[in-house]
Amino acid sequence: MRSCARTLALPLLALTLGASNLLAEEGMWTFDNPPTRKLSEKYGWAPDQAWLDHVRLSALRFGNGCSASFVSKDGLVLTNHHCGRGFIQRLSSREADYIRHGFAAATRERELKVPGLEVMTLMAMDNITERLAKAVKAGLSEQESLKVREVEIEKIKLEMQEKSGLTCDHVNLYQGSEHWIYSYRKHTDVRLVFAPEQQIAFFGGDSDNFTFPRHNLDFCLFRVYENGQPYQPKDFLHWTRGSLKAGDLTFVTGHPARTNRQDTLAQMIFSRDVAIPLRMKSMEHRKAALVDFAATSKEAARQVGTQIFGVENGLKATSGYWSGLKDRAAMARIAAAEAELRGQVAKDPRLAAAAGSSWDKIEAVLQTAKDLIKESQSVGTANSTLLGQALSLVRISDEEALPSEQRLQEYSDANLKSQKARLVVPGPYYPELEAFLFTRGLEEALRELGPQHRFVQAMLGGKTPAEVAKAAVEGSMLSDPEVRKALLAGGKKAIAVSTDPMILLARKMDPISRELRRRQEEQVTSVLTEHGSRIAKARFAAYGKNTYPDATSTLRLSYGAVAEHPGNGTLLQPFTTFGGLFDRYDGWGGNEAKAHEGAWTLPQRWLEKRSALTPSVPFNFAHKVDIIGGNSGSPVIDRKGELVGLIFDGNIESLPGNYFYDEVANRGVSVDARAILHALDKVYGATELVAELAGY
Repeated sequence: MRSCARTLALPLLALTLGASNLLAEEGMWTFDNPPTRKLSEKYGWAPDQAWLDHVRLSALRFGNGCSASFVSKDGLVLTNHHCGRGFIQRLSSREADYIRHGFAAATRERELKVPGLEVMTLMAMDNITERLAKAVKAGLSEQESLKVREVEIEKIKLEMQEKSGLTCDHVNLYQGSEHWIYSYRKHTDVRLVFAPEQQIAFFGGDSDNFTFPRHNLDFCLFRVYENGQPYQPKDFLHWTRGSLKAGDLTFVTGHPARTNRQDTLAQMIFSRDVAIPLRMKSMEHRKAALVDFAATSKEAARQVGTQIFGVENGLKATSGYWSGLKDRAAMARIAAAEAELRGQVAKDPRLAAAAGSSWDKIEAVLQTAKDLIKESQSVGTANSTLLGQALSLVRISDEEALPSEQRLQEYSDANLKSQKARLVVPGPYYPELEAFLFTRGLEEALRELGPQHRFVQAMLGGKTPAEVAKAAVEGSMLSDPEVRKALLAGGKKAIAVSTDPMILLARKMDPISRELRRRQEEQVTSVLTEHGSRIAKARFAAYGKNTYPDATSTLRLSYGAVAEHPGNGTLLQPFTTFGGLFDRYDGWGGNEAKAHEGAWTLPQRWLEKRSALTPSVPFNFAHKVDIIGGNSGSPVIDRKGELVGLIFDGNIESLPGNYFYDEVANRGVSVDARAILHALDKVYGATELVAELAGY
């Protein structure tokens, strides 16, 4: 993403301070602890429980780490095009490229089922903190505490799943100071209904990404089915009939992926100096491999277009997070806030005994993490989808033979069924791409670890990366989901006698990977978990619990007003329009000009329908909401609980929000609900969809 060119404007940090010091619109709030007091104080209004329940049950967690919502009585699901893009790609082919040309189902019978796509509704939230505290006895080491806690969590999950029939996830809040079980209703029959062309969904390309003003029609529609019929949710968001304007209060309900605002200063420095640079280096290598493959043919470019899009987006975002950690003024404020909390802890003998040494222990263990991180990053499936499937097959066969409490956590009884289901989902497979990326992945492991490393020797066996990749890809049958299904059914015996080259490689790498994971958990994770929790409890004791936890890919509520913001030496307006879209198109020379790979060109049908469009209709808008990656696809809701927009981005200044919040510059960027209906009606002629969404 981007780097912040200016000094951030004195954000007060949730890192250690109580809610009384939080900025007005700061916070990704859990639904058990909504910011009703803050809303009442500033806006003279706060949602009641009925409002909260309605928007919670209308919200969805969307398959690949995004957010979505139900928007019709017949189970229509609204999310971003960039969230649905991977699934749209899965349905596309050389002959039917739905990414480039878009897709519209002429009838419900022609809606396309998407293999492997799941959406989930949060039905219940249960606090299990006290039960876990009783299970973890005093005097246990950090490593023992981690293991006991993990076993008890999986036991609770299984109990609750068997009782409710729902899918249960463990949720860690406030750095492990609270533990919850979130129970979801899972929908697995999800079908593509409508997607615009990629060029209008991502108008402006990577150059405009994480900026404002924007003109992206970044939405798509799916539909949930149950028993072969459109699912009829009890709760869904009604499309607004109002006119959103500057100053209006908005809410975002979505699943922000991860923030690190409650990390210690040492953890942030580790991220700045070690973890993020290594992550970006790896992402750059992956991008280079994908770009090189795309250059081999037009069809190759189609096959990897979505992956390139994802890597570029990730690189820009990670660069933006990094910029916050390199902001000296911001880091000085974080250091001061931490020093204040440590001072409060030192004054209280009880807190000092529990958490006084926790910061130093975390800082010490980060040196071990530094020693392990390169190896942890390089020992893996080396960009190979088939090797990843092989490793899952090998591990399932081994883990299933053990009692649940002795297994790797992801293969416990509570998780095993879903692991098996994901493994047999069919999908497009391109052998040339698989061999190309596997070769590059093995080359990177060789370069980073050296020829004498045990993983490199196990994978290569004295051969070149290209030789190993070619032989493994050409000899493997794992691209066929029926083969994977048969190996699952055959269990440990079938895996033991398999001569599939990917299975053989997986069996070589598994013990190496397990040993590295064991060291990571025992030497690093257990210490960070234990002492992060102690610091969080000390923070509560010192300042109270009137704040929000770091984002954890769980449902959250953010809020704020539609607003202008400073940029480019001026004020940037809160809304863009259809007229502004065409102005930007014209200003870049139209479709005859191919500047920046045609980033500001438009699909032909948009040019043909230009005269039918109303220039003043709002297109995108900016608002003061606290969001992060994972919020993509979140509905934007007004006080009435009606849908007024669709989050698809934040501005560049918001990216340091992974570590701290800046009210002056942070903005969410959303598609206006009016733009979606106007485009569906005037450009695509999708009158039945318009009627369904508008509730006519």
